[in-house]
Amino acid sequence: MSSLVICEVCGNELPSYYKFCPNCGTPLGAVRDSRRISTGNPDLDHVLEGGFEKGKTYLVAGETGSGKTIFSLQYLLHGIKNGDPSIYVTIDERPEVLVRDARRFGWDLVTPQQEGKLIILPVRQYFTQKMWGKDMDTVVTNIVNELSKAAKAIGARRLAIDPVAPLVTTSTSEIAWVREYIRSLIFNIEDKIGTTTLITSEIPTGDDSLSRYGVEEFLASGIIVLGLVREGGKITRTLFIRKMRWTAVDPTIYTFVIQRGKGINITGVLS
Repeated sequence: MSSLVICEVCGNELPSYYKFCPNCGTPLGAVRDSRRISTGNPDLDHVLEGGFEKGKTYLVAGETGSGKTIFSLQYLLHGIKNGDPSIYVTIDERPEVLVRDARRFGWDLVTPQQEGKLIILPVRQYFTQKMWGKDMDTVVTNIVNELSKAAKAIGARRLAIDPVAPLVTTSTSEIAWVREYIRSLIFNIEDKIGTTTLITSEIPTGDDSLSRYGVEEFLASGIIVLGLVREGGKITRTLFIRKMRWTAVDPTIYTFVIQRGKGINITGVLS
């Protein structure tokens, strides 16, 4: 059975094998897969055959300063602009600081909050202090319940957790426990909340790992690695799609710049 696509000009739904929209004549190239949503970056959407698959979880990994937070906010703000209310879970910054810094960058986070299209959740306040040291099922249930309340309040379709590691509310060093915890958390978010979710992970400079606990990358439906490459006296920003399930992506390292008020803009291929 053929998958369905939606014409971006008239909104008509039609089989993917159509060469053009019979309603308005739009060529297939301007038609997107109805099962996918935009990343907020047209060039990346093209590489990903339309964007992220709805309801799945994606990992954005990178060292400090590589652009993970900007990638996340660009994804959410694009969704809000196109009718997808969103939730941003933050740990590295207090909400008021995040709003202030985003304003300086050229992004307004106040208006979508006032309009009920965006919720910013400070992770320490809502999760870690309440859940520290409790058993796995209790922690996961409470985190998902809090996220579910927020999602239902605004009808959220997009979620970003930046970064995901602080949601591990335990002092145990047993890696098997931590991996099972993250597995349970991601599966419950997908099953009970249904948002298309971005989680970010910090990569220590010079480290080849993709996440702190070594399990996030196996559970995510896709992995986008942001990097910083030194070329002489210049630093080049890079983007590499390490994994994207059921998507024919080339193993290409792209270069990008961060533009004020716009976000990440892919500029070419790393030479």
